[in-house]
This record gives sequence, C-alpha cells and structure tokens, in this order.
Amino acid sequence: MHPRKKHVLLILLLLLSSKAEELDPVSITIAVGMAVGAAGVTGILSSSIFYYFKESCRPVWISFNSTRLETDLDNKLFGQHIASRIIFKAVNGFMNNRNPKKPLVLSLHGWTGTGKNLVSQLIAESVYSKGMKSDFVHLFTSTFHFPHRHMIDTYKYQLQQWVRGSVTNCERSLFIFDEMDKMHPGLIDSIKQYLEYYDNLDGVSYGKSIFIFLSNAGGDDITKTALEFWKAGKGREEITLKDLEKTLSLSVFNDQNGGFFHTSLIDKNLVDFFVPFLPLEYEHVVQCAMAEMKARNLRPNRDVADKVARDMNYFPKPEPVFSSTGCKTVKHKLNFYI
Repeated sequence: MHPRKKHVLLILLLLLSSKAEELDPVSITIAVGMAVGAAGVTGILSSSIFYYFKESCRPVWISFNSTRLETDLDNKLFGQHIASRIIFKAVNGFMNNRNPKKPLVLSLHGWTGTGKNLVSQLIAESVYSKGMKSDFVHLFTSTFHFPHRHMIDTYKYQLQQWVRGSVTNCERSLFIFDEMDKMHPGLIDSIKQYLEYYDNLDGVSYGKSIFIFLSNAGGDDITKTALEFWKAGKGREEITLKDLEKTLSLSVFNDQNGGFFHTSLIDKNLVDFFVPFLPLEYEHVVQCAMAEMKARNLRPNRDVADKVARDMNYFPKPEPVFSSTGCKTVKHKLNFYI
C-alpha cells in the first residue's frame, strides 16, 4: 500500500475509534484535512469521512442492535412481562425484515410511570447511535405541539408535511406521539395514508419507519384486570395479552376525549400491537430505585430503595397494591435519600 494511503488509514482509525468523541470539532477538521491532503484525494473519501462525524441516514448511524434492546428491556423495564415480550418480538422482527409491507405501528397504554416513555427511549437507543437525540427521531407531545382545537386543520397539514419530509430525508425514521389521550380527535387520522400497505406514495416509501403512540387511555381497564387477578390469588405473570387486547382497543376507540376516538387507524387495523403496561407494585418501585442508583454509578442499596418505595402512594383502599405514580417520581425522591 502506498505510504500516503497508509497515513490516511491510520488517521481515520484514530478518528473513528471510541476516543474520537473526545476530540473537539476543530481538531477533527484539522485531522481530516491532513488525511485528505496527505493522500491527495478528495471527492468520495472526503464525503465518507464527513458522514462518519455528521449524522446521516446510513448504517454507521442507524443499525439495529437486538441484543441491546433485549438486555435493556430485561434490566430497565420492571413488572411488564407482556410489554417486554411484545416490544422485543415486534421491533426485532420488523428491523430484520428487509422489505416490510407497512410501517411498524405500536400503541402503548397504561398509567403514568409504568414504562411507556422508557420503552420508546430503549427502542430509539437500539436503532440510532444518538438515541433520542438523533435527527431521525421525532417526538410530538399533544399538549405542546397541538394545543388549540380551533387550529386542528393547520395541525393536520403541518403533521403531514413533517412526516412526509422526515421520511423523504430518511426512510428509517421514528415518530413518537406522547399524550395521545389528550390529542384532539381526528388529528391523527391525517397521517393514516402513511401507515397503510403502500409501496410508496408520490415516490416516498414509509414501510421502514416506526410509529409509536403513548397513551394513558385504557389504564383503568388494565388496572381492573390486574386487580381481578390479584384478588383471585393469581400472579401478574399469568395475565396475557389475550386478557387485555380486545378490551383495550375498544376502550381506546370509544374514548370521546382521546386522539384515537373512532380513528380509522384502529378501524382499518393499522395498529400492529396494542401494548398494555400493568400498574406497578411495591417491589417494582424498589427495582426502579435500585436501577437508578446503578445508573448514577452508585452501589445499589436495598435500604434506600425501600425508603423510596415506602414514600409512594398506593391504591386501591383499603388494600393498597399498586403505585399511584409507578416509577415516575423515583429519581426525584432518590435525591432526598442519598
């Protein structure tokens, strides 16, 4: 190999190593310039180097890690045996399908603090190098992005343009819609055509994108089922998707105040999975506290975790079984005890 080409490869290996993140943009620019100049090459090489440091819709930035998703679901999501199994199988199967016929559409349901947002984050981190910070991950919060009912027609147009533009830019786009139970009815139907079984629409293919909807809707039905199992002396692990899915989809479809009210997304069976998140019990809150300590590089302390869990409110009365806020306030309460 020509000495100049060896020089280029050595510099590139340095830049693309794990320590490259420690370099500031000026250093990277100088190093890349030295590499290109030393080899006397431009064009393709320059472009390739650029895309290693500027996020792009390429495998170096977007590459599904099934092992990471499975491990994260096992170690970070607690008390959700149904959701964990469905999420892994759905995402793993979809991402390993080279030619999916439609986008993957997941609808996550359950009370606050049960892990819906966490799961969205874990999916993003298993697909995109930059996780939730990726330019190809798009998060919409109903009360923030679509607050005014009288502007629904404007929102519909803007949402269509955003989705179309994003997928045109990168077919591996992830769209997360939070607070679907607070979205104005009819708005989400504006993107129905993008979730259909079409090879492409006006030259744009949506089949490799993922749409995730998060909602508290259906939480009452999920909790009712979990409580019935508990009163019958059955373990929560005995609850299956079959026990919840039909009731859940009907409940969401008929919720007059929610974004899925009589939506064609449900009517046309465009939602691939309705994923129930069960209410969390005391032991799950303890696990959340232990995991948070570990995430902070602290030695997990069961005594501290118990104090955090005991500080939570539980329901129903007179036999409090489930945490009212799940694990949502664990991080803040942990600050007090450590």
